[in-house]
Amino acid sequence: MAGVLIGLALLAFWLFSLFDVVTTPEDEVRNVPKALWIMVVVLIPLVGGLVWMARGRPRAPRQAWPVTHGPGMPKGPDDDPDFLRDLDRRLRGDEA
Repeated sequence: MAGVLIGLALLAFWLFSLFDVVTTPEDEVRNVPKALWIMVVVLIPLVGGLVWMARGRPRAPRQAWPVTHGPGMPKGPDDDPDFLRDLDRRLRGDEA
């Protein structure tokens, strides 16, 4: 029973790896051409899939670091007290 489960897990991993190689756009594949990756995954099922996951798969896009404002800096015009004061003055009709 354990052998059947291991065999099914290996088959699932092999199919996932093969499907992943086939559906990955050509320009995102790393290190070697896509056709060669397909051959590696098909001919060497377990090792080929592991190598594809480690060395051929596209890298996930990295998020840019968020820009943090200093403690006293306003984050937008509605956070700036001078802007709000001027806006309030203009809304009341006080032109100074």
